[in-house]
Amino acid sequence: MLETFGCRPVQSTRRLRALNAGMILLMLGATRLLAQQGLNSISSEVARVFESAKNAVVRIQAEDEHGRLSGTGFFIDPSGTIMTAYAVGGESRDIIVEFGPNRYPAERLVADPRSGIAILRLTATTPWLPIGDSDELKMASPVVTIGYPMDLSVTPTFGMIGGFDLKYLNQYFSTTLIRANIAAQRGEAGAPVLNLKGQVVGILIFPIDNRTACYALPMKAAEKVRTDYVRFGEVRPGWVGVNVVESEEPTHDSNVVIQSFAAGSPGMESGLQPGDVLVRIGSMAIHSPPDVLNASFFLTADEDVPITVLRDGKEISVTVTAAEHPTFLQQKLPLFAPANRENSERLRASD
Repeated sequence: MLETFGCRPVQSTRRLRALNAGMILLMLGATRLLAQQGLNSISSEVARVFESAKNAVVRIQAEDEHGRLSGTGFFIDPSGTIMTAYAVGGESRDIIVEFGPNRYPAERLVADPRSGIAILRLTATTPWLPIGDSDELKMASPVVTIGYPMDLSVTPTFGMIGGFDLKYLNQYFSTTLIRANIAAQRGEAGAPVLNLKGQVVGILIFPIDNRTACYALPMKAAEKVRTDYVRFGEVRPGWVGVNVVESEEPTHDSNVVIQSFAAGSPGMESGLQPGDVLVRIGSMAIHSPPDVLNASFFLTADEDVPITVLRDGKEISVTVTAAEHPTFLQQKLPLFAPANRENSERLRASD
């Protein structure tokens, strides 16, 4: 009996170990299979987006004070209108666009250092990319860029959204930018950033962190620039002239308090008062001071903007007619200076 009891556990243990080993191998095999299926699925999605969009992406070559430069752009309508980065089309001359087997001269319609983009046009009927809603992007949203890196052929790159930033290296942008975990190369400035529906959600502006990531202007902001041009023939940034401070305790989800008004600004005669808590500017909710800067980007000169504040516990709405931004008029208000120029040039393929 003792011998019997002494033998059976050994046999059972061996069988159990063999069974466990088999299960582990089975699980590892299943994990590898699932991982491979996931990679195949991603590869298939990127290939699908690339094939549907690549014909609307173009190489741009030009000259500026530093010599020859090369970048990327993309068509946004069937009449040859191109969006690209300011570093590519903002100050350059003799702009040539490679579209299919042909080369076309292009004219510059808009050069906007404030947003970091330029808009060009060539004379041809063209394919174009649909515009998506950049507000739908979230952390870790998958995206694809399509560009012309290092003077090579058109190339897709897959990545994910890493964040949404209003400043970098202690300098503020003029609006919130998309931080994409994509290794941008020289020649890819101006490349479209697409969601997996094949819609453009951003424009690649400049690389960061030793090219392991890049910043892109959301299409919502790019469309503001284009809409200004279509309506007025120029970009018209608006200005209200309200100076704000951050309160210690938020009121109704906002800790932004009006402190004062710039001399001669529209805000002075608007009915707004120092001490008012800012709740909304236009369609944008205000929670912190950076939200004010972001909302201000979308103001248009000579247009009314509704502003909602809290005063004595009551919600009050006033309408202010924005004026032309004085800083923009005097200095062209760059998107990001001085690092913007330096970083943008790193994306160019120069001689």
